[in-house]
Amino acid sequence: MRSVISDTYLTIAAPAEGLYKDKGSRFLAFAYPIYSESDVKPIVEALKTKYYDARHHCYAWRLGIEASAGGVRFRANDDGEPAGTAGRPILGQLLSRELTNLLVVVVRYFGGIKLGVPGLIAAYKEATADALASAEVVERTENREMTVEFPYPAMNRVMKAVKDMEPRVLGQDFDLSCRMRLSVRLRDAAALAERIGDIEGVTVSLS
Repeated sequence: MRSVISDTYLTIAAPAEGLYKDKGSRFLAFAYPIYSESDVKPIVEALKTKYYDARHHCYAWRLGIEASAGGVRFRANDDGEPAGTAGRPILGQLLSRELTNLLVVVVRYFGGIKLGVPGLIAAYKEATADALASAEVVERTENREMTVEFPYPAMNRVMKAVKDMEPRVLGQDFDLSCRMRLSVRLRDAAALAERIGDIEGVTVSLS
């Protein structure tokens, strides 16, 4: 009996913002849905440019689910704040809400009065919480891309499998030979690859 893979996750539908103030310091939080680690640097750099006069630009991100190819990846960055007082509280909010594929950056303007370690932890936590509270949380599925190449005589059987299992068609080329790019839910990827791969003359590759 084939085990069912959990391939759903929670993230936010669109960017959201939050704010927390304490003893003159302002903490501006910015939450963004992301899809790969390469999304992180451009967002962080853009915020550093826009808020160039801020003291710190701290962030945390989380990507993937247990069943995805790379598993769950995450990182927390304190950007000059005392170790563990900024990035980890931000990350903690993502974990407590079970959110992934998400980046939160908190920009701090120093108000002249030190908050101490407990104050900093609370500030970064509350700023992040405020941004996430204003965001729309949505459930999405982890997908895999599949490339299928086949000769014309196999087309009917391939198209029948595609119709039955309903992957999203990303592209197709029916020229000298036939080629399709599909996006399929992680839980269905192995079954679809096996079904199509059993058709004579068909090659399947997963990415």
